[in-house]
Amino acid sequence: MSRTTTVLRRRVPPETAAPPGPDRADRPRYSRRVRDGVTGYVFLAPWLVGLVAITIGPILASLYLAFTDYSLLKPPEWVGLANFAEMLSDDRLHKSLWVTFQYVFISVPLQLVMALGLAIVLNQGIRGLSFYRSVFYLPSLLAGSVSIAILWRQIFGQDGLVNDVLAKVGIEGQSWIAHPDFALGTLVLLNGWTFGAPMVIFLAGLRQIPSSYYEAAAVDGASRWRVFVHVTLPLLTPIIFFNLVLQVIGAFQSFTQAFVISGGSGGPADSTLLFTLYLYEEGFGSFHMGYASAMAWLLLVIIATLTALNFLFAKRWVFYGDE
Repeated sequence: MSRTTTVLRRRVPPETAAPPGPDRADRPRYSRRVRDGVTGYVFLAPWLVGLVAITIGPILASLYLAFTDYSLLKPPEWVGLANFAEMLSDDRLHKSLWVTFQYVFISVPLQLVMALGLAIVLNQGIRGLSFYRSVFYLPSLLAGSVSIAILWRQIFGQDGLVNDVLAKVGIEGQSWIAHPDFALGTLVLLNGWTFGAPMVIFLAGLRQIPSSYYEAAAVDGASRWRVFVHVTLPLLTPIIFFNLVLQVIGAFQSFTQAFVISGGSGGPADSTLLFTLYLYEEGFGSFHMGYASAMAWLLLVIIATLTALNFLFAKRWVFYGDE
């Protein structure tokens, strides 16, 4: 009887047999993946909450307020495109855009040239490189601080350091920050002085250039200038492009320097009225929060457009090692 039962069991078709149960070896592995995933999301939870509450939430709120009349004291009132239409006839906004574009297109190239020049000097193998690198990087850490802006105001003031130096050579100075023709220039110099961050990136890029290129140029008898133009610069174009994009975005967002040096007014004669400073005046000075939100989105469009143009034209002058 037992033999017959055994034979019948063996002759059961495969499709009618009971499906095999889950592999026990896979169970712990699957549950381990679930636990690891849950643990990862638990650790990511603070960042996700911050992303939604501090970044995405305010961005969406600003987009809504850009189409409203909102004074912080009354509920927002929907006005459609009225805020954007008002920008077309706002002379101070046009002035702030002109001042901002001057500031960006003068200070950023100046900053990058100073950063690249100093990086080349530091790349010559001088002693105490770590010390000099830290010293020159320090202004970048303090660039947006109020103390540096106050110091800059004292340097270029009527009784500042610049006029003291000029007095020793018989030149009578003036308050450079109080003159409409020179006030913006002091902001440009301040932004150019904070070249530490791009300098460190340039220095890292210079150290990645293979020495074989310089050895080949030396064998051909190339001068230092030709080596710089035909070897160093082409191989550094990706680093230049990277620094250019970051510094342009940062320059458009400059606020503290203009606020402190002009006393929050953008003077004299609106010569230091950066776009961000005018946005602050409209939002927190005049309580035109809806109009200020629309200005913020205009600034976003300008920065995004210039960034896209940088990437578009980068194909013509940025060269990579595999090209």
